[in-house]
This record gives sequence, structure tokens and C-alpha cells, in this order.
Amino acid sequence: MDNFLAPHSTEAMAHFRLSEDWLDWDISRPSFDESLIAHCASYHAFDRYLSGEDLFIPPRFVSELERVLRRHAYDSIHNAISRSRQTLKTGGYSRTCHLAEQSIRSVLNTEDNARRLLTWHRPNAPSPVTVDMTRTASAITV
Repeated sequence: MDNFLAPHSTEAMAHFRLSEDWLDWDISRPSFDESLIAHCASYHAFDRYLSGEDLFIPPRFVSELERVLRRHAYDSIHNAISRSRQTLKTGGYSRTCHLAEQSIRSVLNTEDNARRLLTWHRPNAPSPVTVDMTRTASAITV
């Protein structure tokens, strides 16, 4: 994870803050902290992707990867909103999602992160089914 989001990054710090203060993170501020939730959601999105949780078909293209990461971030945002005792300001949900999307894009556009993330869950060797399907009938002896 440190290869994509350094421990001192805004996302990692938000994740640490929410992890440490999960029970009362929302009452220490007068309103819903959109930035904190967005950056933590971005961190959770990458963490969830790297673990392979709920990933049945690995993305093949950067656009697919970004969609997967955004869905993971939205899940995290929804969880934080449902857990929070603070109300969202008008437009708060959209702003939070937008901040998370910006964070995700920033990580994907840094160096070769997108390529490395795309190859993270790809198998190294062809599957046995693929190998068996390449045999011809003349090669099979009975």
C-alpha cells in the first residue's frame, strides 16, 4: 500500500484518523468533514482493490480500474455517512465523491501506478483451460 499512498499522504492520514477515532470521529467537528471522508474513502478503495476483495473480474484498462476504485470509494463514503451523527451540508455528498475521485485519479496518474495496479491481479501463466483448448484432435491419442 505504501507504494501507492505513502504513510504521510493525506489519504493515509485520514485513514489513520478514522481508524483511531472510529467511535467519535464525527462528533469532534461541528459538521460532516467531507475532505476527511473523501481521502479515507480513496485509501479504502486502493486497500480493497489490492486485497482483491469483491473483485471477480480484474480490470483490463485504466478506465475499468478507475471505475472499480470509484465504486469502492463510494461504498466507503456511504458507510461513513450512515455511521455519522452529523448531517451533510447541501451538495456535501457530491463534493465528497468528487474529492475521492480526484484523489484516485491523482494516484493513478503518478508514475506507472495504473499499469502496476492493472497487473496486480492478472495471472502470470495461462489457465489450464486455455492450454487445453489449443490442442487439436490429431494431437489426442486414444
